[in-house]
Amino acid sequence: MSIFGVRIKPETLRSIDSATFTGSYQNLGTALTQPAALVKIVNNSTSLITISWDGINDHDVAPANSFALYDIETNSGVAERGLSVPVGTLFRVKGSAGTGSVYLVVLYIVES
Repeated sequence: MSIFGVRIKPETLRSIDSATFTGSYQNLGTALTQPAALVKIVNNSTSLITISWDGINDHDVAPANSFALYDIETNSGVAERGLSVPVGTLFRVKGSAGTGSVYLVVLYIVES
């Protein structure tokens, strides 16, 4: 237990093989089951990827062998908590077929 009564836990790692890329958006695993405090998309592939939070619009890019980090809870104290990526959010990525995988890392906060 932390001194503030909160702790962080990971959701299960999600991934997609870049060899399956078609140039259209594809799901990066399943939708979030917890409100995310931190989201990291690791592009461990040979392809530049475009990231979408809604499957329609381009929101970010991650060059080959890089990552995109969304640290939602930075600098928020315990009293200010509440900002998070909502449950049900489904991240999508698109790019040209390559080698390697793209991973989704999600951390969420749990009241102790």
